[in-house]
Amino acid sequence: MTVSRRSLFGGGAALVAGGVALDRAVASLGPGPVDAGRTHAFRGAHQAGIVTPAQDRLHFAAFDVVTDSRAELVDLLRRWTSAAEQMTGGRAVGSGAVGGAPDLPPDDTGEAMDLPPAGLTLTFGFGPSLFRDGDGRDRFGLADRRPAALRDLPHFPGDDLDPTRSGGDLCVQACADDPQVAVHAVRNLARIGFGSVSVRWSQLGFGRTSTTSTAQSTPRNLFGFKDGTANVKAEETTALDDHVWVRSGDDPSAGWLAGGSYLVARRIAMAIEVWDRQPLADQQAFVGRTKATGAPLSGGEEMTEPDLERTGGDGRPVIPADAHVRVVHPSRHGGARMLRRGYNFVDGSNALGGLDAGLFFVAYLRDPGTHFVPVQLAMSRDDALMEYLRVTGSALFAVPPGIGPGEHVGQSLFT
Repeated sequence: MTVSRRSLFGGGAALVAGGVALDRAVASLGPGPVDAGRTHAFRGAHQAGIVTPAQDRLHFAAFDVVTDSRAELVDLLRRWTSAAEQMTGGRAVGSGAVGGAPDLPPDDTGEAMDLPPAGLTLTFGFGPSLFRDGDGRDRFGLADRRPAALRDLPHFPGDDLDPTRSGGDLCVQACADDPQVAVHAVRNLARIGFGSVSVRWSQLGFGRTSTTSTAQSTPRNLFGFKDGTANVKAEETTALDDHVWVRSGDDPSAGWLAGGSYLVARRIAMAIEVWDRQPLADQQAFVGRTKATGAPLSGGEEMTEPDLERTGGDGRPVIPADAHVRVVHPSRHGGARMLRRGYNFVDGSNALGGLDAGLFFVAYLRDPGTHFVPVQLAMSRDDALMEYLRVTGSALFAVPPGIGPGEHVGQSLFT
C-alpha cells in the first residue's frame, strides 16, 4: 500500500510547520519560482539527480555495510529502490506514518507527510570498499567487477582529511527544493537499512553552487562569487557523453557501469573571515572573474570564454597565472570537463570561533583519473584560492546507470 503525502494532513502539521517555516522561506528565495509539486521520474536510462536541474537543498549520506551477506545487501537495495520510488513520487514509504497497525512502528517517519514532493531526487553510488574492504576482504564476491578507476582518491596537497568524513561503501544523494523533504528521504533509507548498514558520515547543503541547466541562473558561493559558470549542462548531450557518462568500452571488467558515472565528493572548508578581509581587486584576481557579474577579467559577459592570452599595459596576463579560472580551465587539462552539483554549507562554528562553512563539492565525471585528479593536483600546486581552502572530507563512488522497470538500484552489478 502506498500513501500520498498530501493525503496525510493532521494535527502534526502545525508542529512541522513551526520548526521549518523560516528554513522553507529562505529556500524559496532562489533565482526563480519553484514548483513544489513537481516530481522527477525515478526510473530511466540514467539516475535522476545528475543532469536534473539542481535543486536548492541537499542531504548527502555515506554508509558502511555492516553485514557480510550478499543476499542481505541485495535485499536492502531492493527495499531502498521501492522506498526511493515512493518518496520521489511524493508518496509515503509503505503504509505511511499513520496507516499501519497501531501496535507497530510506522513504515514512514512522518515528517514529510504534509509536504509536496519538492522535486526530490535520490541518487545512489558504490564506494571502492564495497568491492574490497580495508582488510582486503571480498565480502560480496564483487572484487573482480570493481572498475579500475574506482579507487580511493590520492591525498592531495592541502588536504586535511577527517577519516570520519571520508569514504564509504554506499552513498545516497538526496536533492530537493525543501530541506525537510531531503532529510526525510535519507532518514527513512537509513531506518530501512538498520542492521545492514550504518551511516558513516553525512552533509547538509543549501544554496546550490552550480547550474546544471541552461534554464537556471548561476548561483554564488560563500565567497560571494558566481560559481559553476562553465559547468556541463543537461542540454549539452555531446559533452555529457564525452565527460560524464561511462561508456561500455571504458572498462571491460565493469560493463555494468555503462551509462553510469563517477561521483567525487569533497568537503571544502573556507576561511571565510580571512577572505572577507581581502581587497576586492585581490579577490577578483584570485578567482579570475569580476565579483559583480562573473565576467572573466579578460572582458565580456559572464558566459564569455576567458581570453587566457590577453595581457595588460604592463605586459602581464589580465587573468593572473594563479587565478582559479586559468588553473582549472579545460584547455589546461586536455579538454576535460565535469558536471558539478555542489552546495554551500554552514555547520555552526569551529573550535577557533569562526564559521565552520564552505563548499560541499560534488561532481559527476566519466573518469576520475582524467577528469578530476589532474585538475585537483593543479589546484593544489598553482591555485591562489587554495590559501583560503582546506579539504576536510573526500570520497569517490561509482554511480550505476538508471533503474529500469522491475529492476533495483545496481542490479547490473549483481547479475
